[in-house]
Amino acid sequence: MKDAVIIGAGPAGLSAALYILRAGFSATVIGTDNSSLKMAEKIENYFGLEEPISGETLLERGRNQVITLGGAFIEEEVVGISWNGNFSTDTNNQTIDSKVIILATGAPRNKVKIPHLSELEGKGVSYCAVCDAFFYRGKDVAVLGNGEYALHEAQELLPMASHVTILTNGLEPQVDFPEDMNVIKTPIRQLNGNTSLEEVVFDDDSTLTVSGLFVALGTANGSDLAKKLGLLLENDKIIVDDSMATALPGVFAAGDCIGGILQVSTAVGEGAKAGISAIKFLREQKKKTLS
Repeated sequence: MKDAVIIGAGPAGLSAALYILRAGFSATVIGTDNSSLKMAEKIENYFGLEEPISGETLLERGRNQVITLGGAFIEEEVVGISWNGNFSTDTNNQTIDSKVIILATGAPRNKVKIPHLSELEGKGVSYCAVCDAFFYRGKDVAVLGNGEYALHEAQELLPMASHVTILTNGLEPQVDFPEDMNVIKTPIRQLNGNTSLEEVVFDDDSTLTVSGLFVALGTANGSDLAKKLGLLLENDKIIVDDSMATALPGVFAAGDCIGGILQVSTAVGEGAKAGISAIKFLREQKKKTLS
């Protein structure tokens, strides 16, 4: 029986694990290597960084901290979760029982199969306008998407970029984009670029020269796992209170899966709150067992 199982190996999950481990409890982090933070080429708006570092490096440092404190990692996909007095988390290959669950699944950005998209991630292809708009000031960029999320990303880019183009990849727009924002609905054939993104090629052989492409196709989250536990959701985001507690005692959530500002600093802070709340819950359970 584990004290805490943390589903998600991004900044929120790792932060929660650090607090739980330092309090003397066990923590097992379950997650595949798909945190959106890993795709960030440079991070320089995070407290304490004298020089920009990659998201991958920051994640590696957090992971090493957890390992140093005795935390365990399971790099598998979570396929199920249930409660019968304790919590059972099912992965592809095993079931892990625990007293506490922390959902820190993040909000993985939906991807589309466009040739060279994955190769150019962090080299012109981005998943966060708030994070990376600064690096494209005065440059032409495009946003891939057709809904509210794409509009939001475009609005974040407009003050920085020279021009923002919306690419719907064959889909009809679901929102009204500003009239001064060019919308191209032609399906995308591929992206081109050697060391960085240079152009988008469309099915009709036309091209668009851009320095950056921001993928904003909507978000996936931990709502499926939350539904299995009967947790409350709002717009597919897990509802928590100020202590990151859900409606089910012993289950906490933090990071992008609860919505809000999708930033590393926010995820780390919420992970810390979830970890502290989990510690309080575990101590109370321990007292009941001893009494």
